[in-house]
Amino acid sequence: MAKYIFITGGVVSSLGKGLASAALGALLQARGYSVRLRKLDPYLNVDPGTMSPFEHGEVFVTDDGAETDLDLGHYERFTGVAATNTDSISSGRIYSTVLEKERRGDYLGRTIQVIPHVTDEIKEFLKINEADVDFMLCEIGGTVGDIEGLPFFEAIRQFGQDKPRGECIYVHLTLLPYITASGELKTKPTQHSVKELRSIGIAPDVLVCRSERPIPKKEREKLALFCNVRSDCVISAQDLKSIYEAPLAYHREGLDQAVLDAFGISPAPQPNLKRWEDVYDRIFNAEGELKVAIVGKYTQLEDAYKSVAEALTHAGIANRVKIKISWVDAEAFDLTPAEPFLEGFDAILVPGGFGERGTEGMIKAARFARERNIPYLGICLGMQMAVVEASRNLAKIKNAGSEEFENKKKKNRFTHVVYHLKEWVQGNSKVKRKEHDNKGGTMRLGAYNAKLKLGSKAAQIYDNLLIEERHRHRYEVDINYRTELEKLGLIFSGMSPDDLLPEIIELKDHPWFIGVQFHPELKSKPFNPHPLFSDFIKTTKMISRLV
Repeated sequence: MAKYIFITGGVVSSLGKGLASAALGALLQARGYSVRLRKLDPYLNVDPGTMSPFEHGEVFVTDDGAETDLDLGHYERFTGVAATNTDSISSGRIYSTVLEKERRGDYLGRTIQVIPHVTDEIKEFLKINEADVDFMLCEIGGTVGDIEGLPFFEAIRQFGQDKPRGECIYVHLTLLPYITASGELKTKPTQHSVKELRSIGIAPDVLVCRSERPIPKKEREKLALFCNVRSDCVISAQDLKSIYEAPLAYHREGLDQAVLDAFGISPAPQPNLKRWEDVYDRIFNAEGELKVAIVGKYTQLEDAYKSVAEALTHAGIANRVKIKISWVDAEAFDLTPAEPFLEGFDAILVPGGFGERGTEGMIKAARFARERNIPYLGICLGMQMAVVEASRNLAKIKNAGSEEFENKKKKNRFTHVVYHLKEWVQGNSKVKRKEHDNKGGTMRLGAYNAKLKLGSKAAQIYDNLLIEERHRHRYEVDINYRTELEKLGLIFSGMSPDDLLPEIIELKDHPWFIGVQFHPELKSKPFNPHPLFSDFIKTTKMISRLV
């Protein structure tokens, strides 16, 4: 039966609870334990699938098709444990489930209340598959004191009481601000945060304190005294040059030992940190730098493309090269030449997105990379725009475009080389969608198989003819133009098992030009980079003469 670690936050948001949770999971793995990580988000959306990337960053997709919080990406990248739809929950999903039960009459006419009905539903969620792992790490979104988070805090308080003594501990992450004028780290915000947590019945066992500087012994003892924790359970979390230094940094500070001590696990197995030491060595002993342009729609918020950026970093780790990412707004050159924006980059990546804004810039980026023999990776919309570019400029298909961009008010009409997907096969069943269905969960979501063309670059990279990758999209490239485009060198090198849906395209006479309909970035890890990203950077490194 799993032991539970609840990770909460205080003072301010965005302190890195997800990273701390992921790093702790990696450290427990290094000691030989099995782990699973979960995220409990207080927002009322059922999931982040319909939220703007500017609101909540990227949507992370699991193999089973769940649209989840981006922190699940951190969990997977650090532990290698594939997340599922049981690893992400929101207030919206909890309330929806409770109300569905009420409508069915499951509560036998009783009055439905936050306590016990909502909190009981949260606790049932926490118990899922608890017998499968040694430790279940559960991160609570937001900060203590947020009104929308109260049901979750109450639920984990109750959960700790329901379980036998010593089966649950609480880790609280807070901020220690440094006041430059007085030259002091201030402990009062953390004291107040812990006081707020204790007022709802939760006493933290471990404090993780984000700070710009090391915590002096005096302040550490003060925090221990006023927050009622042991001095060796006050863990310093300073800013790092790379997030992949976190497992080693937290181990040096004693986080994993403090957690095991809180559970009374002694003696604890010694950790094997060779994996993370190798990652650290490759990051900080790189053999050069490559400049990669990410030409996208949501470049004002880097978290919108979090997994893409991390996958590039992983490819850099694999090839011992530092990746310098430049965020290029595709909309900036919708109506102007691309050259001033794209000159000087070693490679170009065009990621996914929704809607017409910025797509003309993406098309120009694909053309720039094609004509100048610059390595190009197009993901989802980036693949579709590469096909549109080839259709316009190689196949001379007049006004080639996507059905997604049709606008009757603007009277723009496109020849649809990309169309709205209304029916497809998933497993042994057929899925049907209408254009005006509810937006949530109506895309081709989760893991799908693809078969690769023998002798293609894609088959060479994967070293396999059958692959499985994660998807999140509503539109597909039309195979009606396949023969015409392949004659001109745009090869459809990956297809769905039924040969109806293009999964990978590549240019025949180009150093490295590949577009994929799926999202390979979602499966990349620092110790196991995705092969597409790794080969993309390997070729770029060779062309740039860093080797």
